[in-house]
Amino acid sequence: MKKGLTYAATMLLSLSFVLTACGSKDETGNNASTNASSNNTGNINAGDNQETGTDNAGEPAAKDVTLTLRHTQIKETSKVRLKILQDVVAKTEQENAGLTFKLEGIDEVVNRDQKLKAEMAAGNPPDIFEVFGGADLNLYVKAGRMLDLTPIIDELGLKDKFASLDEFTIDGKVYGLPFGGYSEGVFYNKKIFTDLGLSVPTTWDELLKDADAIKAKGITPFALAAKDGWVNGMLWNTVMERHVGIAAFDKLVTGEMKWTDPDFVAGFTSYAELVNKDYFTKGSLGLAYAEQGAKFLKGDAAMVFTGTWDANRFTGDEAGDLKGSIGYFSFPSIPGGKGDQTSINASYSNGFGFSSKLSDDQKAMVKAFIKNFFSEEVQKRTLVEDKVLPSMKLSDLSGIDPLISEVLQVMAHASSSWKAFDAIVQPSVGADVGVGLQELIGKVKSPQQVAEKIQASQDKANAQK
Repeated sequence: MKKGLTYAATMLLSLSFVLTACGSKDETGNNASTNASSNNTGNINAGDNQETGTDNAGEPAAKDVTLTLRHTQIKETSKVRLKILQDVVAKTEQENAGLTFKLEGIDEVVNRDQKLKAEMAAGNPPDIFEVFGGADLNLYVKAGRMLDLTPIIDELGLKDKFASLDEFTIDGKVYGLPFGGYSEGVFYNKKIFTDLGLSVPTTWDELLKDADAIKAKGITPFALAAKDGWVNGMLWNTVMERHVGIAAFDKLVTGEMKWTDPDFVAGFTSYAELVNKDYFTKGSLGLAYAEQGAKFLKGDAAMVFTGTWDANRFTGDEAGDLKGSIGYFSFPSIPGGKGDQTSINASYSNGFGFSSKLSDDQKAMVKAFIKNFFSEEVQKRTLVEDKVLPSMKLSDLSGIDPLISEVLQVMAHASSSWKAFDAIVQPSVGADVGVGLQELIGKVKSPQQVAEKIQASQDKANAQK
């Protein structure tokens, strides 16, 4: 039985075939205001809205309200996403006299692993901020830092319009709203595959055979930039799921299973096999994330395992001659594995959270922001302009890029979908997984040694529950 995102993908795909034939509407988002000024961090000021007692029509002037908003759209590849956010902010300011947003752009890893954690511990997070669902959110809700959004989305009639709120729902209450969905899989260079007479692999052995053929031609099979631990966790996560099944990660948290169990060690061993066969980019430990996509688009690598958030980059001008020649497939099955061999890592993990310390006036403006941001118009813009899978159900899917259509087909044919491991295990454990994978890539630790080290971290995290 298909779950959440794969079901949503099936519906999206079916609609797209019908609606594309009807012609495409204007996807430029012209009805969203673009009058806000901005700098390279996305700061926007609505102007000096002062309380004067009355407005020009003789009505009482609106109260001055300021909302700080933390986002991570600071990269060159995130310009479209930032523009959509800026348009929503400008529209909300114009509709609400006295409202001013103060936007702060920050690196995603710094925000998640350092700054936001410190602010949550101190009790002073921004008013609005990007946050991951799952394990991260659980910690912040437990600390009383998150605003319960249940009454707001009920009032706005939004609750049933999301594809899934699972990762932002705790004890029946909603504490965040996903601004897009994703799936993780293999983007591949169709030209290289065609030139070498290769087919999309469906089994582990076929993948290794294809990789050997690619490597024999002097091409790197998989682009990888391993400087940031989370990047390595993507491909590994699916390899491990094939071996143990996603439910096994929950059992690590309860103590029913251990990282040192044979099936988990087998997962590390399979990942190490890809490393030891030199299928990854040489010197990957010194490369930042952006270099991974760059090497793939330059033709230096035939494949890259990443999330659909990179689809915008793979369909834009940076793709050059590869534009229109990039495909997408789900990671192959692994014989003897206990996981769902045709499943896909797909979920709605990235979203906006809101501080529990907001005043009533701020909550009213947050409601206005949510109403404008989580609309079909904005979700359609994210899909068409930014190639981000919508977190809400859409009635119009015309104008979809062919690569996105291919992604939706892969998702629709997946037997099930599941959320990433770092939305299940404690953040400290997730960080140590990233380090362990870097040690495998650097060939300084064995799979067994990495498993033992991570289990020690798991024991410590479980004891602190």
